[in-house]
Amino acid sequence: QRVRNRFNVAIAEVDTQDVREVATLGIVCVSEDRRHSNEMLDKVVHFIESERLDAEVGEVELELIAV
Repeated sequence: QRVRNRFNVAIAEVDTQDVREVATLGIVCVSEDRRHSNEMLDKVVHFIESERLDAEVGEVELELIAV
């Protein structure tokens, strides 16, 4: 909820819901500017890393889709 409110993105657990030690998150940002989207998603990842000291961000995959 804090990520969603702070950055105006959609975020949800999208996989591994049956494994308590792992969370796979999907984060969506919609923007007309590709650079802005990239920067926003980088800020979200940094925020999660800095706020959740009890968790480790293992792998980050980024996919930008132009419509």
